[in-house]
Amino acid sequence: MKFAEPLVEGRLIRRYKRFLADVRLPNGEEVTAHCPNTGSMLGCQPDNARVWLSRSDNPKRKLKYTWELVETAPAVFACVNTARPNAQAREAIEAGRVPELAGYSECRAEVRYGDEKSRIDLLLSGHPARPDAWVEVKNVTLAEGSNGYFPDAVTERGQKHLRELMAQVVKGDRAVLLFVVNHTGIDVVRPADHIDARYGELLRQAQAAGVEVLAYRAALAGPDGNPGGRLELTEAVPFSL
Repeated sequence: MKFAEPLVEGRLIRRYKRFLADVRLPNGEEVTAHCPNTGSMLGCQPDNARVWLSRSDNPKRKLKYTWELVETAPAVFACVNTARPNAQAREAIEAGRVPELAGYSECRAEVRYGDEKSRIDLLLSGHPARPDAWVEVKNVTLAEGSNGYFPDAVTERGQKHLRELMAQVVKGDRAVLLFVVNHTGIDVVRPADHIDARYGELLRQAQAAGVEVLAYRAALAGPDGNPGGRLELTEAVPFSL
């Protein structure tokens, strides 16, 4: 999985109003980019950080640029576009790079389910020997040292998703929480108890109840150490409570 076009490098000036970011391009031009991330982006917006933008020539778009990647530390990169992880996860599953979820013949997105009126990110069905798998995808970009944490802000929505997943296990299906690690400096994923203690409690309950927890890291850097346009999930990383 790759970006459709080469990304445009710049320097971050500021992020504001959650969905906007001002960026200075190499020619000195300052542009405003869409920031598709509702989280706090803790640790992902250092002053004057190198950032990479995708560009759209769609005349109907108000903003031409979208913020995709950031260098959080020298040669350490994160993908901040939260519209990417679901596609990354689906591509990896269908390509057989997530062996825990192999063998399903059908994958559907945004299927309605649950007593709390949710939509599952991916519903896998058609396995010859296993029940349907309800897969909730989460983007991990908060790093403290080599530890990755989720969430980066209190998330009542994320808490609801855990309750819904536990209910699917009770019904006899598989329920899977898949962390897409979009940060090259993260080697292990943990619940962010110091940010959302209730989410951490529910995550422990969910795992004890049979919800499967997986974490896979994305390849964001090319052989030269800079972002090479790659987005595919390439390797599992440990999840630890």
